[in-house]
Amino acid sequence: MTTLNRADPLVLGIETSCDETGIGIVRGTTLLSNTIASSMDEHARYGGVVPEIAARAHLDELVPAINAAVAEAGIRLSDLDAIAVTCGPGLSGALMVGVGAAKALAVALDKPIYAVNHLVGHVGADLLQGELRHGDTNTGDTAPLEYPTIALLVSGGHTSLLLVRDLVSDVELLGETIDDAAGEAFDKVARLLSLPYPGGPQIDRVALGGNSKAIRFPRGLSQPKDMAAHRYDFSFSGLKTSVARFVEQRQDAGEPVPIGDVAASFREAVVDILLTKALAACADYGVPRLLLGGGVIANKRLREVAAQRTAAAGIVLRIPPLSLCTDNGAMIAALGAQLIIAGHEPSTLEFGADSTLPVGQIQV
Repeated sequence: MTTLNRADPLVLGIETSCDETGIGIVRGTTLLSNTIASSMDEHARYGGVVPEIAARAHLDELVPAINAAVAEAGIRLSDLDAIAVTCGPGLSGALMVGVGAAKALAVALDKPIYAVNHLVGHVGADLLQGELRHGDTNTGDTAPLEYPTIALLVSGGHTSLLLVRDLVSDVELLGETIDDAAGEAFDKVARLLSLPYPGGPQIDRVALGGNSKAIRFPRGLSQPKDMAAHRYDFSFSGLKTSVARFVEQRQDAGEPVPIGDVAASFREAVVDILLTKALAACADYGVPRLLLGGGVIANKRLREVAAQRTAAAGIVLRIPPLSLCTDNGAMIAALGAQLIIAGHEPSTLEFGADSTLPVGQIQV
């Protein structure tokens, strides 16, 4: 194995934690390629991600995605300094496909491998720079990410609030959802309103014609007694149930369901819960920085309200380009590159997929 380039490493990242096959290539913090193949359409008929289908889709898409990423980056696989791969958290079967592919690639190329945490990778996405942003800009300060920072990660499978003191050595989980993730709640409420999967974009679409103040849906774990025990935790099951009861009552009464108002009011409740908890963490820890990540950040209303509330609180808001907010290999490559630059040794080949990998374990 050749000496590892720690100054500006060329890293290929593999991300297969859910339904996106992500391959990214970075040189240090410069984004060279970001290839994503999604199996979302295959899951749509079931109204949610089916783990077995996701794993099989990764098997089909991995090699074409790697070839596409390498071509876009204008490199050869032999040029790589290292391979980085998500080893958790996520769907076990899906993770195993990516881990197996990464190990095979590392052995075949005689390159070091870095097994990293999917959630911390979302924070690493904010470090990337390059033309592949396609006009997207960071909505906050364009200076390098400062530490400590509070990170709110919101996706179909995770809703987590992190205190990031250092990306490669000190990440603490402050709170997470105790039931449904925010993305799951969007999908389930969309189903209640007879909207297609995935629910987030559909809720956004119909909410445009609705009144967000029409219905006061509950904000989970926001009462004083809840905040004492679950100050940074999230709960969306009660909100989902409240929406279901509202819809059922209208239907039982033979009255039309105001879909626009329900969607807008539900979305407003989710946004309020997420930002109230995140801003509380910023205040409690004296951290004037908030980073948003994860696929649900594509929600326009969430970004709008986040910009308003952080500005009012004097907090710098950072949102990576939307193409880097969903699950992607570029963020995994970026985290791998940072571990290399910081002098961390590679992972051994003994690691495996860990569906419940704790966020504090940045590298395995």
